[in-house]
Amino acid sequence: MVIGFQLRDTLRNKRDISFAVDRNDRLEQIIDLIQTHYVDSVKTASLYHDAVKGILSNLDPHTTYIPAEDLSEINEELEGSYYGIGVEFAVLRDTIVFSEIIEGGPAQKAGMQIGDKLIRVGDTLVAGRGIHSEKIVAMLRGKQQSKVEVWVKRVNKPGLKELNIYRDEVPLRSVDAALMLDPHTGYIKIDRFAANTYGEFATALKKLIKSGASSMVIDLRDNPGGYLESAVAVADEFLDDKKLIVYTQGLHQAQQRYTAVNQGMFEEGRLAILINENSASAAEILAGAIQDWDRGIIVGRRSFGKGLVQEQYELDDGSALRLTIARYYTPSGRCIQRPFSKGREAYEAAFEARFQNGSLLRNDSLSVTDTTKYYSLIHHRVLYGSGGIRPDVFVPADSGKLTHGLLYILLSDGLQNALWDYYAAQYPHLKSYHNLTAFQRDFHDEERVLQAYLNALPPAEKMLTKSILTKAQNRTYLLLQIRAQLARILFSDNGYNLISSHQDDVIQEALQMLASRRYSMLIGGQGG
Repeated sequence: MVIGFQLRDTLRNKRDISFAVDRNDRLEQIIDLIQTHYVDSVKTASLYHDAVKGILSNLDPHTTYIPAEDLSEINEELEGSYYGIGVEFAVLRDTIVFSEIIEGGPAQKAGMQIGDKLIRVGDTLVAGRGIHSEKIVAMLRGKQQSKVEVWVKRVNKPGLKELNIYRDEVPLRSVDAALMLDPHTGYIKIDRFAANTYGEFATALKKLIKSGASSMVIDLRDNPGGYLESAVAVADEFLDDKKLIVYTQGLHQAQQRYTAVNQGMFEEGRLAILINENSASAAEILAGAIQDWDRGIIVGRRSFGKGLVQEQYELDDGSALRLTIARYYTPSGRCIQRPFSKGREAYEAAFEARFQNGSLLRNDSLSVTDTTKYYSLIHHRVLYGSGGIRPDVFVPADSGKLTHGLLYILLSDGLQNALWDYYAAQYPHLKSYHNLTAFQRDFHDEERVLQAYLNALPPAEKMLTKSILTKAQNRTYLLLQIRAQLARILFSDNGYNLISSHQDDVIQEALQMLASRRYSMLIGGQGG
């Protein structure tokens, strides 16, 4: 799992570490002696890498060294774009099938469609050869305005179609979904806080308000964090009157305060923030600010607990050091960073223990490692710091819904083959659903996809799968997922999230809270 991190400055303003760190003669002398006199040959790069790891092992768990070969990909996620053709794909039966075409991207402009099968790239045949996803990505990405010729097999059409695509900058979306859960409640799912997150979020929020949203659900589950500034900008849309959102401070860093400065689009109206054990860093900044100001309710499970700020320094060889320079504090003064005094291994083990000791199944909000009490700033509710953001409304992980057997089925190649075979066979019918509302109301063909999947299984696997599905709850959940995955093919992530929300316990709990009197009681500190 990728753990989220904060950067005080954008990556376009990276610092060169050479101004701060002089050559360490002792380290150089040791490596020179090893190269000159050691009994066997050694790789100098490995020695430096191991030396850096040894140094950082004595610091906090979020100070990290990033090798040059990994830096570009990591930066892309935060910069929010890359140069390519703008597609997502799945590998089915040794063939690439395009599962999403980025709106306004190069591939869409060239006429590519969802369901197209990739047969050739330039002079290279890429179908039926067991080709790997990494190789396809490398072939489709390239310099801006460079041309790539592809030949695709279109759904239900004979022959191949040639497309000439000119690579360009492709945005990496960080807002996965923006939709109306019911006539009055908007829903926005933020995947991470990248450079372009606020722009995407503001566009989505404005659209939902125009659609009639008087209550809002912001889903930060599994959001690992990212840019502090992006989280601050999102929080600004909910908080008024120059309210403090977060402040940072370190031994060598003066206190820096971030406050609401704009007239927010949703400063009134009921608000629920969804978090879980993988919500970290910038996601916790947003949740903490909303909770501290009694602006909304926090629903889900205790967050990861990362309250440290990193700054990136470039090294001469193209690698980088992300160095923790400060802690961040919520408006009430909480630092929600989990303890790391026992070392990195113990720090990671403590997080993993949450999946083993049952804390995800029961409300662990009272298991406080730091008993210092903080108070919300409007109604003076008791809050705690170290260990993450504790939800106002706890929703346990539903271990009974997604069993190992169901997970195996959902991730199987066989189910994906059945879904795409159905899409190809029913293409004209599926395209008759002009919007997600019509699909949600009128589509009822999940059983056909399930039967096609079962019929293609070997006898022993078929028997095992049927035994899993004899439990009504398992069958119901699988059918809903088939429906949701077809909705994703037709209507992107909005389709998947709307359909799957009907069996999402955290979303359903948030909807009930937003519509009940208990919302006001929680905000006012009158009950849990």
